[in-house]
Amino acid sequence: MPAREDMPSTLKRSPRKAQETYAKTHDSAVEQYGEGERAHRTAFSAVKHSFEKVGDHWEPKEKKGPSDAKAAGGRDTKAETAGGVDANASKAHLMDLAKRLDVRGRSRMTKSELVDAIQKANARSTRKARS
Repeated sequence: MPAREDMPSTLKRSPRKAQETYAKTHDSAVEQYGEGERAHRTAFSAVKHSFEKVGDHWEPKEKKGPSDAKAAGGRDTKAETAGGVDANASKAHLMDLAKRLDVRGRSRMTKSELVDAIQKANARSTRKARS
């Protein structure tokens, strides 16, 4: 399977189900659209439907569905992506993730500030894992 060879490192550190979701969707998208960015975006979209990024890997979401306004609106929407953070999750869930990722000042943050802070913490964790 071509997708397994080029699988992003965050998915290699994730549960097998997330890897299989990415690989199957990517391979199907390659058949339909050809190899390239669109196939990778399609595969990540499928992963984000059932998984959320936590630190340097992906974990199953409590509830399946679009993770942010971009995912809910489709590819032609101008909405921003939350980078794998489940922006539609409850504030309590986001607070729990922020605590696990040691986000400082989380108790005073709004829901959208928590999403941004978790995104930044995830990016830091991924960079650290890659080095």
